[in-house]
Formats: sequence, structure tokens, C-alpha cells
Amino acid sequence: MIVTGLAGWVVSRYLAAFQLGYINHVWDPFFGFAEGTKQVLNSNMSHMWPISDGGLGAISYTFEFLMGYMGSPARWRTMPWMVAFFGILVIPLGLTHIVLVMSQPMIVHHWCLMCLLAAGIMLPMIPLEVDEVVAMGQHMAEAKRRRDRGGSLWKIFWLGGSAEGCTKDERSPELVTLPQQPWSVFKASIWGMTFPWTLIASAFSGIALMFCPSFFGINIQAPAADVGHVGGALIVTVAVVCMGEVVRLGRYLNVPLGIAVAVLPWLQSGSVQSYSVTCTVIGLAVALLAIPCGVKLERYGLWDRFVR
Repeated sequence: MIVTGLAGWVVSRYLAAFQLGYINHVWDPFFGFAEGTKQVLNSNMSHMWPISDGGLGAISYTFEFLMGYMGSPARWRTMPWMVAFFGILVIPLGLTHIVLVMSQPMIVHHWCLMCLLAAGIMLPMIPLEVDEVVAMGQHMAEAKRRRDRGGSLWKIFWLGGSAEGCTKDERSPELVTLPQQPWSVFKASIWGMTFPWTLIASAFSGIALMFCPSFFGINIQAPAADVGHVGGALIVTVAVVCMGEVVRLGRYLNVPLGIAVAVLPWLQSGSVQSYSVTCTVIGLAVALLAIPCGVKLERYGLWDRFVR
């Protein structure tokens, strides 16, 4: 979380520097600066905020980076308020990034490579954080049941609860041991996030779908192109977020998304048969890939019944 927060801050700060006039060029070897990135960063949508949207992203990533350091690994019990605020900062912001990415071809009709990178950095932060929020919620409910701090959720939220019923974490390596055992520390940092081949295939299918309109020569302003751009972005979002085991159930959202992608190109103007057939094949494949649950390695107490 700390590393991804820093990476997101670097990218957002770079975009903000252009929007605020400190630099006059943004690197974009894929879509081009004048043809893509400049159009997005100077669009009316980018200027609808009181401040630069890149600057707003940099501020958000700054808080995420700093909040990643606060508290111990047991802060879900000792600092529930911190986990709640961190979850609010990470999860809604991650989804907001995806909305902004989808708006590029729909509203601005251009792409921005660095904007896509910022969204790509934010997306995995959601499954990495959501299990801590689930742990915090379960602890507060259990502490209230035990009448910790008089059974007041308000006090438990701000002051934490007792460790009664908890077991000491013996398997997680300390962060300070990163130089000596980097692989062990890295693996521990992504516990709770697994990578079933079905979700990986769905994510790559969504990415392919986003590029299909350009590959088949569909005008970016045509409604048929929006099916590939928006549908692909949503499929990728669902697939990556649901790599978090506690939200694995959300993969079923890709079933209606896949069916919509399979059907809508045939009903939209500006489509061609080869594009519609490709969307149908990808959409039906994504819907089928959403059915298996995939591997589950961790235990989540009362939440286990929702991991299926």
C-alpha cells in the first residue's frame, strides 16, 4: 500500500505540474501528447474541479502514503477509526479513478496514458485494503458484544477494543526485515489477495475489449465504441477488485456485464460485424469465467460465509 501510494503520487504530481503550468509537455508514447494527453488534461471535465484534478489526486495519494505508515499491523483492533478513514480514502477514490478513465473516450473522445497509469496504480489498492476494513468491522461488533468500553461503538471506534479472543500473529515478517527477506515481506503484504486464472483471463479480456474499437476502426465517438471502452473498463475493475478474497462474491457482476457487451454492439450505430462478433465472444467468455470462485487461502472469521 505504501509503495503503490508513492507511485500514484509521483504520477499525479506529474500530471498536476502540467495542468498548473509548471511544465508544457507530458510523456505519452502510445496515444501522443497533442492528440491524446493534452486533450484530456485540458478538457472541460478536468477543469470542473476547484483545483487541478491531478493535484487532487496527488493530495489523495499523499494521505494514503502517510496513513499506510500509521499504526501497527493490529490497527484494525487498536485504531478502528484509522482503518475506516483509510478505507474511505482508498475504496471510493479507486472507483472514482475508473469512472474518470471511462469518461476519457466517452466525453473527451481521447486517451491519456498517464491517466490510465494513475488508475491502474489505484485499482489494486482496493482489494489490498478491503480485508482490513472487514477485520475492523468484525472486531467492533465482537467488542460491543463483549461490552468492551461499556459496549459503546463510539468509544471502541476511537479508542479500540481489547485483545480478548485474538491470537498473536506469528507468521507475518516484520517490515523492518525487508532488506534481509524481501520476498517473504512482499508475499505477506498481499495476503488476502489471490489470482485465480479465471479473474486474470477476465482482466485481460477487458483490456482487449477496450482496444477493440480502435483495432476494428470504430469511430471513438460512435455509441458502439462506448460498449468496448466502458464495458472493458468495468470488466477489468470487477476482475481486479475481486482478486481480494473478501469481495470474491462480486465477480458475479461480470455476468451481466459480459452479457451486455455481447448484445449491445449489435444494437448500436457505428458498429461493424467483425467488431460485434468479437464483443460477443469476449462478453460470453467473461460471463462464463465469472462463475468459478477460484482459490481461497485465508480465513476471515464470520466473513468466511461470504467468500464463495
